[in-house]
Amino acid sequence: MDITNKNNIGQLVAEDYRFAEVFQNHGIDFCCNGNRTIEEACSEININEQIIIDEINAIFTQTKNEILDYDSWPIDLLTKYIEHRHHGYVEKQVPILKGYLKKIIAAHGNRHKELYDILELFEGTASELTLHMKREELMLFPQVRKMYASNQDGLPMVQPPFGSFKNPIAAMMKEHTDEGERFRKIRELSNNYTPPADGCNTYKLTYKLLEEFEKDLHLHIHLENNILFPKAIVLENELN
Repeated sequence: MDITNKNNIGQLVAEDYRFAEVFQNHGIDFCCNGNRTIEEACSEININEQIIIDEINAIFTQTKNEILDYDSWPIDLLTKYIEHRHHGYVEKQVPILKGYLKKIIAAHGNRHKELYDILELFEGTASELTLHMKREELMLFPQVRKMYASNQDGLPMVQPPFGSFKNPIAAMMKEHTDEGERFRKIRELSNNYTPPADGCNTYKLTYKLLEEFEKDLHLHIHLENNILFPKAIVLENELN
């Protein structure tokens, strides 16, 4: 694989999700801010580009095993997968994490005031992300599937009620950026999800679940920003 500093990081992860680990390890946002080159991303955090390139090449030489090739999936399947896998995960984990955060605040909040801010940020994510997912499930994704079906059947595209797909997609990407920033603050407040020395087992579990939630959110946003949305816009342009 011929990797240069001009490669787009979002497209690289779209082609092989294993590369996400390289960017995550160096604090490079590949989901909300994936439309950047390696050169641009490395310049922002003052890291040698060759380090990133070498790590990507090292991963590329390994066997892929069972890594899912999301980029090869038809977009109707991708919307259903996102709903089932990622929307379902959020719906399940939100009440669990809220409960754990409130529990450790009751036990440790007097010594660790940052927990109150973390809870407030997470409740913001829970509220906004729930509304965001419903808009996708009820408005955007069904229209994507209709457009894909029209193309498969050789039929003209029925204009969606929101006009161009670019309109809701722009709004969704803005909301993705907002949630990415909210979790950046959570990571900072939690010292990269490192529980304090006096943290109990519930404290440790809560931070572990928060970190897992963030990783799932990154993949969730990546699948939409870097794969689903661009393909939907390309298909719309072709049909029009």
